Amino acid sequence: MRARDDRENDPVEAARLPFFVYGTLRPGGPNHDLFLRGRTRFEEPARLPGAVLYAGPGYPYAVEGAQGVVAGEIVTARPETYDELLAALDRLEEYVPGDPRNLYDRVARTVVRDADGAHVRAWVYVAAPAVAVRLRARGTPIEGGTWPVR
Repeated sequence: MRARDDRENDPVEAARLPFFVYGTLRPGGPNHDLFLRGRTRFEEPARLPGAVLYAGPGYPYAVEGAQGVVAGEIVTARPETYDELLAALDRLEEYVPGDPRNLYDRVARTVVRDADGAHVRAWVYVAAPAVAVRLRARGTPIEGGTWPVR
């Protein structure tokens, strides 16, 4: 059996990571039902350490590299819907691997599950470098790191 760290570095294993959502995809958010309903097995409250949440035009950005914590959920996709969900979320976030025009980058990060403090590797859409620079310079941080859902 391989060690956990080996599995996280394996591209096949990494391709099936759960997702950490912190904005409009959270339960109660406008995109939750549109993108996640019927495609998930579990949705569990969690935190992304080492990031600050900034307000965007109707949606937030997690900006890495700061002393902050972003609240959200770990979303575990149903195996039979994983590929479809990954493609749908990449389209929603307008993420294209390697494209310098991305607003978000999809990165594998360790998040902390609220229920038990377990560290879970997950895909997270974070502000792309150019966006992060602008937000740090003149963006509006969201106090407490929690995007309000209605």
